[in-house]
Amino acid sequence: MTFTGPVFRPDDPGYREEVEGFQTAFTHHPALVVGAVDTEDVRLAVEFAARNDLPVAVQATGHGLSAPTDGVLIGTRRMTGLRITGTTARVEAGVRSGALVDAAADLGLAPVNGSSPSVGVVGYTLGGGIGLLAREFGYAADHVTRLEVVTADARVRVLEPGDELFGAILGTGGNFGVVTSLDVALFPVREVFGGQLLFDAPLVDRAVRTWLDWTRTAPESVTSSLAVLRYPDLPVLPDHLRGRYAASIRLAHRGSDGERLVEPLRAIGTPLADDLRVLPYRDCATIHRDPDHPHAYRAANAVLSDLPDASDLLAANRENVVDLRHLGGALRRRGPAGVAVDHRDAAYAVRVITAPDREPALDAVAPWTLGAHPNFTYGPQPLEARTGWSADTYRALLDLKTAHDPRNLFRANRNIVG
Repeated sequence: MTFTGPVFRPDDPGYREEVEGFQTAFTHHPALVVGAVDTEDVRLAVEFAARNDLPVAVQATGHGLSAPTDGVLIGTRRMTGLRITGTTARVEAGVRSGALVDAAADLGLAPVNGSSPSVGVVGYTLGGGIGLLAREFGYAADHVTRLEVVTADARVRVLEPGDELFGAILGTGGNFGVVTSLDVALFPVREVFGGQLLFDAPLVDRAVRTWLDWTRTAPESVTSSLAVLRYPDLPVLPDHLRGRYAASIRLAHRGSDGERLVEPLRAIGTPLADDLRVLPYRDCATIHRDPDHPHAYRAANAVLSDLPDASDLLAANRENVVDLRHLGGALRRRGPAGVAVDHRDAAYAVRVITAPDREPALDAVAPWTLGAHPNFTYGPQPLEARTGWSADTYRALLDLKTAHDPRNLFRANRNIVG
C-alpha cells in the first residue's frame, strides 16, 4: 500500500503537528495519520482502516474534529484544488472558506459561506452550513450538485441528486464516507451592508430584548446573530474590550435600505463600537471577526421554535459565550436534492461555548427546543446525535447507515447508531 502524501505513526517526527488542529481541547492518538494529497490517498486510507477494523476520522482545518479520536486520521488540508465554472465551484476536501470567498469574489460571485474564513468548506457543508446570508439563500448543503466520496467499502463514488446516498451525506457530517470534493452553487453577490454593533454591560439586556423583537419582522434579505460574552483580559485585545461583558449584534443584508433597517438597533444606546457599513463581500469575515488562532473550547446547541425571553439563558451562562442566530426565511425551504437537514421550522439556534472544564447550560430553552444542529456541537456532550433530525429522518438514515457502513467505520462524528 503506497501513499502519495506523507504518512505518520505515533513515534514519527511531525506526527503531533499533523494531528493538532484549530481545536486544542482534546488530545488525539490515531494509530495512523495519512496526509492525503488526492482521492486515491483517501481511498487507500479507508481500505487500510477497514482491513484493520479501525475507525476513520477526517480533519481539514480542525474546526470539525470535535472529540478525541484514535484509529486512522485522514488529513485533507493538502487537497486544495478549486475550480469555478460559470456559477459552480468544484472544491476539494482541504479548501478553506476564505479561499473560496476570494476566488468567487474575483468573478463577482459568493458562496453560502459561514462566518469563519478558516473553516473547511466540505466539513461545513456536510453539517448543513448556516451562512452569513442564510435567510436569503438557505443551507449551503441545499446548493450542492455533485459529490465525490469514498465509502466504507473503499470505493470512490460520484453522486448526484437522486442517488441513494446523496441526500443522506449532506447534513450528517461524515457518517457515510469521506467526501473528497463537491460541486456547489455560487451567487451574484458583490457587496453587503453588514458589520457589528457592540454594547457594554449596562445595555446587554436591552440589546438582547430589542434584537429579539427586531428579528420578528426582519426581511429575508437580512441574516443576523447576537453574542453575549465576557471578553478575556488578554493583551491581544483592544483596551476597550478587555474584561468587558458585552453584547455583539452581527448582521449581513442585501439591499439599499440597510441604514433604515438598523435604526431600531442603533436606538438601543451608545455602542462601544459600530462598524455597520457597505462592504465588499470579499471582506465578509470582518462581520463576525471569529478568532483565527487555535484554542480549547466546547459547545452545545439547540434549535428553537421561538425564544420569547433570553434572560434565564444568559443568567445560567454568565461566564460562557451565548450565541443566538436568527433562522427562518429560506432555511425553512427544503432544496431540490432532499438533503438530510431537519428542524427547518426553527426560528433560532442557540449555541453555548465554554471552556473545556465547564458545562454549557441549555435547560432554560427546553420549552422551545426542537433538537440540535450538527455543526454547532464540539466535544463530548450528553446530547444524543439523533436530536439533529426528526424521528422519521433518523430511521431512514439509520437504515442507510446499516446498509452502507455496517461496521460503523465512520463514527468520529455525531454518530448515527441504533
